Amino acid sequence: MPTPERSPVLVSACLLGRACRYDGRHNKDGELERALAARGLDAVPFCPEEEGGLGTPRPAAWIETGSAAAVCDGEARMVTESGADVTAGFLAGARKALETCRANGIERAFLKERSPSCGVRNTHVAGKLVEGPGVTAELLGRAGIEIEGVEGRRD
Repeated sequence: MPTPERSPVLVSACLLGRACRYDGRHNKDGELERALAARGLDAVPFCPEEEGGLGTPRPAAWIETGSAAAVCDGEARMVTESGADVTAGFLAGARKALETCRANGIERAFLKERSPSCGVRNTHVAGKLVEGPGVTAELLGRAGIEIEGVEGRRD
C-alpha cells in the first residue's frame, strides 16, 4: 500500500534537540515531535541565528527599541547585552528561513516562543519580554507562512 506524501514544516532546531540556543543548550520538545509525526508532518530543523552566522554559544540579543517589524524595515536594530549590533545576522537568518520554506514548499512553521528570532507571541525588546514576534517570525508571517509558537522542553 502506498504511503501518502508527508508535508514538510519548518521547526526551530532547538525544539528538536539541537544545542543551538544562545547559551549552547536546547529546548527539545518530545511532545511536539510526536504530534508532528502523528499528523504526517516532516520537521525541517532550522536555527535562524546560526544560519545568519551568529554561532553558538553567542551573547544574548534583543530588539533595541521598537519591534521586529521595525527591524525588518531597517528602522531598528538587534543588539547584544554589550550593545554590539547583530542586526545583519538576524536578518540574514530570517531571510534564509524564508528561502528554506520556499525551496521546500513549506507553508507552516513551529517556532520557539520568546526567542528574538523565532518568538511568535512574545520576544525581547530592550532586554525585557514583550508581546510581539521575533525577526524570523515577522518575516515568515509577512510572506504568508503560518506560524505557531512552541514553548519547548516538554517530554
